[in-house]
Amino acid sequence: MTALLQEAPTRKRMRAGPIRVSFAVDDLGRAGTEIQLLALLRHLDRNEIEPTLVLLNGEGEASRGLEPADVPIVRLGLTRLIGLQTPRAALRLRRFWQRHPPDVLQAYFLDSAYLTVPMAKLSGVKSVVRVRNNLGYWLTPKHRLLNRLLSPCVDRTLTNSDAGREALIASGTPARKVVVLENGVDLDRFRGFPPPLSRPIAPHVGTVANLRSVKNIDGLMRAARLVLDRRPEVRFTVVGDGPERGKLEALQAELNLGDRFTLLGATADVPAYLQSLDLFALPSHSEGMSNALLEAMAAGRAIVATDVGANAKLLADGCGTVVPPGNPQALADAILATLANVPHAQAIG
Repeated sequence: MTALLQEAPTRKRMRAGPIRVSFAVDDLGRAGTEIQLLALLRHLDRNEIEPTLVLLNGEGEASRGLEPADVPIVRLGLTRLIGLQTPRAALRLRRFWQRHPPDVLQAYFLDSAYLTVPMAKLSGVKSVVRVRNNLGYWLTPKHRLLNRLLSPCVDRTLTNSDAGREALIASGTPARKVVVLENGVDLDRFRGFPPPLSRPIAPHVGTVANLRSVKNIDGLMRAARLVLDRRPEVRFTVVGDGPERGKLEALQAELNLGDRFTLLGATADVPAYLQSLDLFALPSHSEGMSNALLEAMAAGRAIVATDVGANAKLLADGCGTVVPPGNPQALADAILATLANVPHAQAIG
């Protein structure tokens, strides 16, 4: 961020003191990006960076419960970007920035960027940074158009993988504006876990994911059905919540998975959940650099993941098994092979 402000004379800061950065996100939650943002806010050196936080909505109990106490926050209360409340939210944001004028805006997610990036330019914010870690798998033509319109207002776009960089450049973002910052994990949270398949209980296969179509939990369910036909003692669970829950519950009944496949909902203690697993499965259709996969690796779990984004790079050199995306049979075969080879599973871990 400091380099951003100093790279051009017109953006040179004229005052002493920390760089003031306003971070913007839709809501706070326990998904990977939001957890990374909260960790960043906790660990920033306040002698160097003075943060504020803009929440596009932020009114929910879960989001409020995660708010950092030492960061000025504005909740804009928008549940949809375009509506009667949008002008009022924009005015509230403008007034917040008048009280806490930022040098840099760092915006996460599409809706937050659509509102805060133009407002930052209107408010005289010196540098605008976007974070886009997805590969554009689900972007509609409308989103692609809006992204092109925003592009001239954005000084840098951060992404967490080389695949993300390539996707941004392919969509029209100039290469000189794209910066890759790979995700990291606090390893101290994952120390001392037992090796996979070392406990005298039925194998436990699971994943951590929002219940959205891109995460392909329905594909994991279909793979689970194939696994259970051969290993009925295996237990599958998923930590996370989202708009696909109802659809997935219907599929669970259709596949007759019963209590062998459980949607556990969100959890505040991902390390404890990962400790309970023998094998972590990541069935996504698209990823950048998956926080969930990094945490499963830090936890020493055996891993099977689809060959998307940075997954193959992360799992190179025997750190896990990579399978083609959208192929429940390949996913099931890899899970069965890993569970059947205890030395191999423990070596992965």
